[in-house]
Amino acid sequence: MPKILIIEDEVSIRRVLTKILLEESDTYIVEEAEDGKIGLEKIKNEDYDLVLCDIKMPKMNGEELLEAVKKIKPEIPMVMISGHGDLETAVNTMRLGAFDYISKPPDLNRLLNTVRNALDKKQLVVENKILKKKVSKNYEIIGESEPINQIKLMIEKVALTDARVLITGPNGTGKELVAHQLHEKSERVNAPMIEVNCAAIPSELIESELFGHVKGAFTSAVKDRAGKFEAADGGTIFLDEIGDMSLSAQAKVLRALQESLIQRVGADKDIKINVRVVAATNKDLKKEIAEGRFREDLYHRLAVILIKVPSLNDRRDDIPLLVEHFASKIAEEQGNISKSFSKQAVKLLQEYDWTGNIRELRNVVERLIILGGNEISETDVKLFASK
Repeated sequence: MPKILIIEDEVSIRRVLTKILLEESDTYIVEEAEDGKIGLEKIKNEDYDLVLCDIKMPKMNGEELLEAVKKIKPEIPMVMISGHGDLETAVNTMRLGAFDYISKPPDLNRLLNTVRNALDKKQLVVENKILKKKVSKNYEIIGESEPINQIKLMIEKVALTDARVLITGPNGTGKELVAHQLHEKSERVNAPMIEVNCAAIPSELIESELFGHVKGAFTSAVKDRAGKFEAADGGTIFLDEIGDMSLSAQAKVLRALQESLIQRVGADKDIKINVRVVAATNKDLKKEIAEGRFREDLYHRLAVILIKVPSLNDRRDDIPLLVEHFASKIAEEQGNISKSFSKQAVKLLQEYDWTGNIRELRNVVERLIILGGNEISETDVKLFASK
């Protein structure tokens, strides 16, 4: 159940806000704090899904509290409550990372919409963190060949910056591993990394998926919904297969990169974002530009740093390490004892033409483990690794 903290020094306003929230949903758990110091202690000791915070308060004002919370629990959405004379201060809190601000006396519809949107964003962030814990160990880059060592060196140099990165390479080479390593080694590691497969989302839905929408924007838009850019605020958004994105969506992504602003589908309000963009594609974007399918200005915005991931055929020295890694991983997943591969079996695998790259190699290793003997031999490879 969503847990909301109201930090407000005026008792009457606290009571009104609590009453409004509890009437909106019986699933909300609402707690109160009478000043910033008490509120900060509560936030340190409890997990909240949303904080509504007054700006002008004794002991610790809203700006000071916002800065303190962003250091210890940056994932909590903070909605600031401003009086008539606090508008400039309220706008400044947005620069400091506030989710939104609401003027006193609060407009009921605006307040509830903001609460819903903030809780939606928190839920997306929480879901992403849970997923990240499960899959982060799957994103290790295996290999010691010259091309892979060059990529690892590039990641070390680039990760700590906010430079945009475009990752290129054939399907199945592990472009997503590079994207995850860039995030894991960055200062944004404690914020979310949101992945979007641009090729998997229908063109008519891609803008809503990326930027969100407001209720009534289209037939199935039954409520306001935050998009992937908002969910990635403070962290990284990974736009996989960006070469398949529609031109209209490309235009909006370009604006997001240029101005750090997005607009939900059907809305007229801009939303400030702080997101690092990493993109990947298996297409030749310069050819796509020449044929009018990709914007040249977007390409130059994305390709500040270019990382080219080689095909498996161009890094055959890494195959023994990859085979050992996959064999161990597959045995762990299936609860079996890891099988070994003879030198002749590995040598034969190194000679194959891996058109499907690492993804294909993993499938072959799994097939050999299931069908082969206790030690995978050259004969097993000839029998079961055929395409």
